Amino acid sequence: MNFFLQLLINGISLGFLYGLAAMGFVMIFKSSRVLNFAHGEILALGAYIFLTLVTWAQLPVIVAFLLSLAGSFIMGFVIERLFLRPLIGEPLIFVIMLTVGLAAMFKGLMLLLWGGNLYVYPDFLPGWLSLTLGPVTVPPVYVAAIVIGFVFLGIFGIFFKFSSQGIYMRSVADNQQAAMSLGVHVRRVFALSWAIAALVAGMSGIILGIISGINVHDLSAVGLKVFPVVILGGLDSIGGAIIGALIIGLLETFTGGYISPALRDVVPYICLIFILLVKPYGLFGLVEIERV
Repeated sequence: MNFFLQLLINGISLGFLYGLAAMGFVMIFKSSRVLNFAHGEILALGAYIFLTLVTWAQLPVIVAFLLSLAGSFIMGFVIERLFLRPLIGEPLIFVIMLTVGLAAMFKGLMLLLWGGNLYVYPDFLPGWLSLTLGPVTVPPVYVAAIVIGFVFLGIFGIFFKFSSQGIYMRSVADNQQAAMSLGVHVRRVFALSWAIAALVAGMSGIILGIISGINVHDLSAVGLKVFPVVILGGLDSIGGAIIGALIIGLLETFTGGYISPALRDVVPYICLIFILLVKPYGLFGLVEIERV
């Protein structure tokens, strides 16, 4: 029973981390209908920025964390301004292939600067952050992941429902031409969505790096796991992304614990195929009906 409870806690914590990563992916899709194949590399870049500031620059952890988030936010703006904005109005396949090229470029840059070795952060999370539930102890990093996941889920829900920029993003996602005719600054919406997505991805990379270390290949692969998560929950649903992430996280941990660790990385893609066959729009995605 203790083993089951430990796997349950680990799965929920891992699910919230995947959910954080998926939030940024969904945000870009909601505003621009673009599938960002460079999401995993942006996530890894955030982790490496934090690693550099903490270990090389010797900055205090809080300062390094805030600077890493600010750097990720600015990086999202730069990516949108230099690479995405010239393709506004072009077919979506051009933009998607551009993100594939960005993924390869960023991965090569990280390998050049930091190599393919495994790095670890200094142990800086306080011990009091851990949680004891009977015989099960939840490490501080998992508690932090759950808390941050809840906080950002609430922030994004409020942002999209009540803020003017969130409403603009939803209108642009529904119909770019109609939004432009109503005075919505589409380019500003794209820039903000990429900046926020990069910030959330960077935060996810930092937490994942604390859990299992930092490696270019491993963190980049998390970007691919975002696809089963968002397909399961629904490509245009942030709440669905969290629920889909929790399901994927639990499937991974229970598969690795009870069946075989070699199968845990395969389970999300088996789930992806099944969902595409049975419910292509996901659990909470909106079904689009086109009339001619």
